[in-house]
Amino acid sequence: MQAYAMTHYSDSNAVKTPKPEQLSTLQKARVIFTGVRVPRPLNTRTPESVGLAYETHKIKLSNLNADQSLLSTSTEESTQAYLETWIITAENAKGIVLLFPQYGASKQSVLYPAKAFYDLGYSVMLLDPRGVGGSTGSDTTLGIREGEDVAHAVSYTEQRLARKHSTQQQTSKQSIILYGASQGAASVMRAVAHEGVKPDAVILESPFDNLLGTVRHRFTAAGIPSFPSAELMVFWGGIQQGINGFAHNPAEYAALMDCPVLLMHGRADTRVTVEDAEAIYTQLPEKKELVLFDTVGHGAFASDYPQQWAHAVNSFLP
Repeated sequence: MQAYAMTHYSDSNAVKTPKPEQLSTLQKARVIFTGVRVPRPLNTRTPESVGLAYETHKIKLSNLNADQSLLSTSTEESTQAYLETWIITAENAKGIVLLFPQYGASKQSVLYPAKAFYDLGYSVMLLDPRGVGGSTGSDTTLGIREGEDVAHAVSYTEQRLARKHSTQQQTSKQSIILYGASQGAASVMRAVAHEGVKPDAVILESPFDNLLGTVRHRFTAAGIPSFPSAELMVFWGGIQQGINGFAHNPAEYAALMDCPVLLMHGRADTRVTVEDAEAIYTQLPEKKELVLFDTVGHGAFASDYPQQWAHAVNSFLP
């Protein structure tokens, strides 16, 4: 029941269960017997809220092999499975940054880093993985299937850029940069390691080193022994979703990432520890940088520490 609740979003109007460390003993007992509630994430803000004009597009999942059918506008009626994106185009862009949100969040959660990338001269695409926001579905595999969504978005972007260059008779290649926060970071790493994605650079914020470990941290934060609860959660989640959660290990994906990687992490993060981040960093090839943010928890670097974040990103990007 707990595994199902963590991987299947409830009604969007449901009240979200507070963080484990915010629960009283009575509330923890109630959650143990009734399960957590994670409402399906919605988008209540758009890029206009940060002063950016945008276009909404949908990538039809059933037509991924048909170049002519990859893209449909938001005004097109469709009952097919699709991924919804927001695209913000910069004039004379240095490249395009694809942004992927964390667990339990839609693409509106990466509006601040998207605005920051735009201000640095990049076009941006914000994507809802399946199950959240404007995309179809209502469940999550915590970065496994979402890695496929990253690959779909990159494939679409490559074809869109190719069509644009052909139309405008351009020959220069526009760089593709992937940005992911938490689960989004794990999705990006899996896409590179297992889906054949070859970005020009990757920026990761607060990725977990392995799924079992991050589930253990969640139980520890709630003051509940993690063994064997974490193992049972990962086992049953895998059975229900048809995946192997025990093999979902971004620290192992890291060794296969043959591209420049900027890894950012908060020293005060209790969800993913500094040791977890260092386990990933150690496995990355030589083209890598690690930036640690003091007094910061899980994510929100671009909005909470904009100057330090922008300096780190601007120094890293070509």
